[in-house]
Amino acid sequence: MTDDASPDDGSTEGAAPARQAFRLPQIRMLEASGFRSFPSTTTRYDGTWAIRMTAGHPAKRLNCVNPLDPDDCQYLEERIALARQKFAGFGRPFYFRLTPLAPKPLIAHFTAEGWTSFEESLVMLLDLTSARLPAGQDRLPLQDAGRWVDAQLALSGTDPAVKPGFVEIIGRTEPETGLFLHQEGDAVASVVRCVCDMRICGIFDLATHADFRGRGYGTAMMTSALKWAWQRGARKAWLQVVADNRQAIALYERLGFREIYRYAYWQPPSHAIGEPVGDDEPAGDDRP
Repeated sequence: MTDDASPDDGSTEGAAPARQAFRLPQIRMLEASGFRSFPSTTTRYDGTWAIRMTAGHPAKRLNCVNPLDPDDCQYLEERIALARQKFAGFGRPFYFRLTPLAPKPLIAHFTAEGWTSFEESLVMLLDLTSARLPAGQDRLPLQDAGRWVDAQLALSGTDPAVKPGFVEIIGRTEPETGLFLHQEGDAVASVVRCVCDMRICGIFDLATHADFRGRGYGTAMMTSALKWAWQRGARKAWLQVVADNRQAIALYERLGFREIYRYAYWQPPSHAIGEPVGDDEPAGDDRP
């Protein structure tokens, strides 16, 4: 990984618009890292379907069914009904999160039964061994998880009531976690969370104050987090971003991230599309 002191002009010229070819083992690696970076309260398995539920936080990624094998497609109706009962008993909306690991017959079944997909997201990857990151100040992670969560919730416009659950998730995250926060005077300008999972690191919860957007704070926070992870042995970095967040995607592409695959949530006909419960990306999240 090298520093690049050239000015950031915001250009995305030269970025490959098409997603790269993916391999199932690579997707499984990133999905497993995502589970470790966002540990759910409970994870039960029905075959290779990971059923994740979390009492203390409503985020969809923590409360959904995740099929993890394209060939695991037997007894679909029975398994879907059993999973739905679990979510009803837990008091959470019923979602499936479908990646390229999902069986095609399952997608066909959802389509035939009137399920709807929503919130398509990109998973992007950066090779840190060849990355040229902007020169910038090295920052040490914040040790006060409560203070960082307060700042992240305020910047992202998330209900402060989820703070206890969010703090618990950070405390239960087994890989080393760096909580980065930049303050300008009395105002918090930007925050980001980095989970260093051995040789791969995940970037999460980037948020920048509306008054400081477009001034390079997102780039600076990302750079600090990636350098911190590199020093701890990470050689690849990954992140997730909703597909319609073009501003954030442009930032990530400037840093060298490239799309690897996509996923989307699916919900049964009884749900309203875009139901606000448990948004993975609250307003303001991942904006540079």
